[in-house]
Amino acid sequence: MIGQALSDAVVLLTSGDAALFDIIRLSLFVSGASTLFAALLGLPLGAWVALSKVRLRGPLSVFLNACMGLPPVVVGLLIYLLLSRSGPLGSLGWLFTPKAMIVAQTILITPIIAALTRQVISDAHGQYKDWFASLQLSTLATVKTLIIDCRFSMLTALLAGFGRAVAEVGAVMIVGGNINGFTRVMTTSIALDTSKGDLALALALGFILLAIVFALNASAYAINRYAERKHG
Repeated sequence: MIGQALSDAVVLLTSGDAALFDIIRLSLFVSGASTLFAALLGLPLGAWVALSKVRLRGPLSVFLNACMGLPPVVVGLLIYLLLSRSGPLGSLGWLFTPKAMIVAQTILITPIIAALTRQVISDAHGQYKDWFASLQLSTLATVKTLIIDCRFSMLTALLAGFGRAVAEVGAVMIVGGNINGFTRVMTTSIALDTSKGDLALALALGFILLAIVFALNASAYAINRYAERKHG
């Protein structure tokens, strides 16, 4: 049984199965859009926390780190309540659409990007703060300089956020509804197909998901090595 499922999974991957690649494309789109929006929120947020006053920095850092562990199903439930017909944002009609999935994933990965950014910016600022003080740079100019200087580490933070998004299942299952051909992504399809006994499709998607995760980790490693050589 397992051997046959593995064989069928290979056939699906090599035959260019339309349904399989539609699921993959939607997964990459939703996760990519979520990472973009999370970056727009998380990068400046993390930098602001890193450069905030000392008495605020500790509590804000703790808050960001705590938000990194937000339960996906709870986030999904809250977004569901907001976007349901009786909810305050029900008029948008986003529930059970890719837009709702993007919102949920953005909320989940923004703290990750912000927390990693805070750590990187804080470390870099500790090295250059005397130089910044001598130049009398504004806070905005300081943030721009640090982000440019730490751009490779920032890229690693974005890869971490994307990896978290593409592997998420609970929130997108709740707000997307796992609708075939519309909101079904890799993780929700794996969960459904496994429960149905369609192991071939589940394995094929699992292989793709693992390949993406390994590629992201390899990219992050290569970026860090390049940054070390450049600054070394």
